[in-house]
Amino acid sequence: MKAHMTKGTIDFLQKLAEKNPDQNIKLMQSNEGGLAYYEHNPKKLFQSGRTFEILEETGVILQNGYVVMNNIPVAEESQPIFEDRFKKRKQAVENMPGFQAFRLLRPEKGEIYVVLTQWATKKHFEDWKASDVFSEAHKNEAVKSSSYLFKNAYVADYMMYEEEEDQA
Repeated sequence: MKAHMTKGTIDFLQKLAEKNPDQNIKLMQSNEGGLAYYEHNPKKLFQSGRTFEILEETGVILQNGYVVMNNIPVAEESQPIFEDRFKKRKQAVENMPGFQAFRLLRPEKGEIYVVLTQWATKKHFEDWKASDVFSEAHKNEAVKSSSYLFKNAYVADYMMYEEEEDQA
């Protein structure tokens, strides 16, 4: 299965979503602009953007919530090791209050994987990061990461875009 995403202004992305109502395009926004995301359809709607294979998925990406995307560059020769690590991961995150969805996305081109999680609120995500379960799941991360990362990873966070109701 595939996942597709592209960045742009919310106005532009809304028009794209309106032109393709059958694609279930999810719109997200951050301080840096908007992001459109859809999955499970091999049809590429975006002229620019990124396409991924969905390697692992849990939950349903909902129309509301807080999304965190860990963008992790992985050297080509280390990709099997990285993917294996996630296949063996404990499912602890799924049991956390406020958890909505998880995706492990392998890039179709390039080396930047995306680990996407969606939460009911930013507070739920912060509670996860402060939990003992998070500490346990990430305790050996520095050692494991250095074996396959070749650039700095980065995090992008978004709120799901909710169109404001017209006020009469």
